[in-house]
Amino acid sequence: MRIHIIMHEAFESPGAIASWINRNKYTSTYSRVYKGDTLPLNANGFEMLLVMGGPQSPYTSIEECAYFDTKAEQKLIKEAVENEKIVLGICLGAQLISNALGGKTTSSPHKEIGLFPVSLTEQGQNDELFAHFPSSFKCGHWHSDMPGLTDNAVIIAQSEGCPRQIIKFAPKAYAFQCHLEFNDVAINDMILNCHSELEREKTKPFVETAEQLKANDYSHSNKLLFGFLDKLVLLT
Repeated sequence: MRIHIIMHEAFESPGAIASWINRNKYTSTYSRVYKGDTLPLNANGFEMLLVMGGPQSPYTSIEECAYFDTKAEQKLIKEAVENEKIVLGICLGAQLISNALGGKTTSSPHKEIGLFPVSLTEQGQNDELFAHFPSSFKCGHWHSDMPGLTDNAVIIAQSEGCPRQIIKFAPKAYAFQCHLEFNDVAINDMILNCHSELEREKTKPFVETAEQLKANDYSHSNKLLFGFLDKLVLLT
């Protein structure tokens, strides 16, 4: 399994997914765009495309962020989906999948930062890739936007703060607005680099403090994610 990972910032890492990749001895390559890495010319060099988060949005221009080319990323995502590659987007990556396939990212009803419950929809409970998930589970969040829907989109999971937490856009394309990949290292990196945001948003109902974020146990959601990924790669 050849997995290509697009990272928009050093502190928005694959987190626990990196452990899953190493455990399975898969090959991983990176486009760390914040370091000036280029994107793959096409989707031929990988079986799975993983698009990570970042403070940008699908509408961020080159003028606003010189190393983030939203049009190029969306073009690669669309090509990967059309060529039946596995595509998984997280946070900003989820929004980029949405826009690449014709959806429009919008503001979420609530900003969410912390460990909060997510519930599977009826469609989610009937999706085999989520058969090992409980109907409701806690996982990490750090967002204020959410993916838009396309005609073929299926909402797999939702939360009190956001109605579009996990979306299936195509047979092999899934978007996670939530962060099941958060682990202790990933959350500490987020806190270190986004501490001003935590202070600014601390009075909102779905925002935890840095101390709460550090005290959370993310291992259960990691295990759920690993089970999902194990099933996802069997689709190749």
